Amino acid sequence: MRLPSSIFVSVSLFTAETTAALYLSSTYRSAGDQIWQGLTLLFTLVPSVLVQLTLTFIHRDLSRDRPLILLLHILQLGPIVRCLEAFCIYGSVGRVEEPYVSITRKKQMPRGGQSEEVERQVGQAEGKLFTHRAAFARTSVIQAFLGSAPQLTLQLYICVLQQGVSIGRGTLMVISLLSIVYGALRCNILAIKIKYDDYEVDVRPMAYLCIFLWRSFEIATRVVVLVLFSSVLQLWVLPVVLLNFLVFFLYPWILFWQSHSPFPENIEKTLTRVGTTIVLCLLTFLYAGINMFCWSAVQVKLNDPDLINKSQNWYRMAVYYMLRFVENASLLLLWYIYKTDVYQFICAPLLVLQLLVAYAIAIFFMLVFYQFCHPCRRLFSSNMTQGLWNCSSLLCLMCNSTSPQNRPIGKTVLEPPSPSTCKEAANHGRVHDTASDSTDDMPNDTTYDMLNDTIYDLPNEMGNNIGGAHPSHQPTS
Repeated sequence: MRLPSSIFVSVSLFTAETTAALYLSSTYRSAGDQIWQGLTLLFTLVPSVLVQLTLTFIHRDLSRDRPLILLLHILQLGPIVRCLEAFCIYGSVGRVEEPYVSITRKKQMPRGGQSEEVERQVGQAEGKLFTHRAAFARTSVIQAFLGSAPQLTLQLYICVLQQGVSIGRGTLMVISLLSIVYGALRCNILAIKIKYDDYEVDVRPMAYLCIFLWRSFEIATRVVVLVLFSSVLQLWVLPVVLLNFLVFFLYPWILFWQSHSPFPENIEKTLTRVGTTIVLCLLTFLYAGINMFCWSAVQVKLNDPDLINKSQNWYRMAVYYMLRFVENASLLLLWYIYKTDVYQFICAPLLVLQLLVAYAIAIFFMLVFYQFCHPCRRLFSSNMTQGLWNCSSLLCLMCNSTSPQNRPIGKTVLEPPSPSTCKEAANHGRVHDTASDSTDDMPNDTTYDMLNDTIYDLPNEMGNNIGGAHPSHQPTS
């Protein structure tokens, strides 16, 4: 049985960040900065309360007679108690005979095209440790993106305004950055274990290193870009943040509405429809918070029984990183145009170049992880490079086809296309696009052949339509 080191890391980051934030808020109070003190406490207490609620919900303490545990959660000491409980369970393994065991079956990674199924016995203590690990993996993500990420952005913004970094503020910023990166790493591992639940997943140290570097560059670049933009255009940062947040918050609900699926009722038996709605809103709220700063490895799918999209969608990832790169470049350009005298001692073009290169490095480590270090890459029906290449080829082809000089012409042109012909061809294209867009997770690993057919058949189809060779417009003798 593995040592619950991930639980210890989660609790250590939670405790260190809370302590540093409380100390820094006391210094703001001494200096008379009540606004900074209030915001620092807000980004500390709100995620702490959410962490306590999550631990209580996962361990089902409300339906059990454990008043002391509930009291400690109210006092915001739940993670510490849960960590001590997990280590006590780990220390008691082997000393007490298990009253019963359960048998689990997991597939091994395929070797030579074959995958063997292995049975293993899981005792009661190991099952409890698994529950603790799962709970702290989720609380790490909540703490990272609903607490540490806003906290890091706030403290960096204060550093820019005051043109200095104090010891307390610098310590809190370092701990917050580590908490965000660790939360993103746990999100990646959690997504892998959920998507490949039938397999025995073994994540190697090189995979952890690639994820750490990928997330470090991506998150640090994003936070710096947002702080630079907000320091010169304070009135415009709120619309940018709200637009990003609303897009990712409403996106899972729009897909759920388009699927015409029934309302999820299997989240928790004791929850009413109102309680289930609140839980789903909190889930999509967390999903939006993650995508605000980095790509969420766990994709929410409300019409799935597990609420998680288990297919690997390279197209969605490619679109996200392309749009995010364009957004970061646009925000940096606006900062460069409207920068104030605060940045007179900084080489602005070099800073812009460094941030864009840092984001490109993050994408590079992401590609390395999925191409070489992903523990389940043997299960991919197509590698990531080929998938992203197909997606980029389709986007480039669609862009080129919109320009008149690049439109293909059919070999036999009998007559110029009539207005009705153009109208039917446009309607045909719209129907084709709607059908492809309505398919959930399109394209994924199982639909690369459809992408390739679309790429190769699109020019011929457009040529036939424009050249008047559509079957409904053949000339009659």
